[in-house]
Amino acid sequence: MDKRYGLIGKNIDYSFSRAYFAEKFEKLKNKNSEYVNFDLQSISEFGDLLESQKNLRGLNVTIPYKQSIIPYLDSLSKKAKAIGAVNTIQITKSGKLKGYNTDWYGFYYSLKPLLKFHHKRALILGTGGASKAIEYALKKLGLKYTFVSRTKDANTLLYSELTEEIMAKYTLIINTTPVGTFPNVDLMPEVAVEYLSERHIVYDLIYNPEETALMKAAKLKGAKVKNGYEMLVLQAEKAYKIWNKPFVGD
Repeated sequence: MDKRYGLIGKNIDYSFSRAYFAEKFEKLKNKNSEYVNFDLQSISEFGDLLESQKNLRGLNVTIPYKQSIIPYLDSLSKKAKAIGAVNTIQITKSGKLKGYNTDWYGFYYSLKPLLKFHHKRALILGTGGASKAIEYALKKLGLKYTFVSRTKDANTLLYSELTEEIMAKYTLIINTTPVGTFPNVDLMPEVAVEYLSERHIVYDLIYNPEETALMKAAKLKGAKVKNGYEMLVLQAEKAYKIWNKPFVGD
């Protein structure tokens, strides 16, 4: 293969990206490119991966390496630097690695059409690498936000602190945790779903299953729900453009 692209992550057999790009290359009649999953048990294996894959042109990065990959890169785009997490790596002809974040872009443009005037505040469930892109997008949308976590610090709420009053004020709920992903489809974050209403949007970044337990519970309360599939498509297309241009702006 002339061009090889891939995904680095841990336990990624389920990968959206591999199937998506295989279908994309087929539609483009591009027989010189392929997309491969690189399942790394530790980010320390990344150097060996680069050594063994000389025709790599670009990579996606998923859980749990979106932050730990950064020290291995030669440079970051302005947005990736501001976000503090990378999900796309451009590999130049000279072998330099530049990190980008296209997650924020996918989230921003998939959420924006759903927003109504009363969606002014968001709860971000989880504080991992995925949450950082969501925070960046919410800032660009001019929305206020608060993180929710299982561990308490100055800038987060605990799930147990989500009162009826707080849930009424925060009408956008975004799940950035992996809780509820296949095969653990009966699980959901311990958010107070009993206080959801038709004024709420519940956006779950999970795409497998298509409708998570959290989304099902939210729908029963009349909330608008969305999964992460469109976000993934948008970020993947943005990544592909980055890989195939010698220099690309943010």
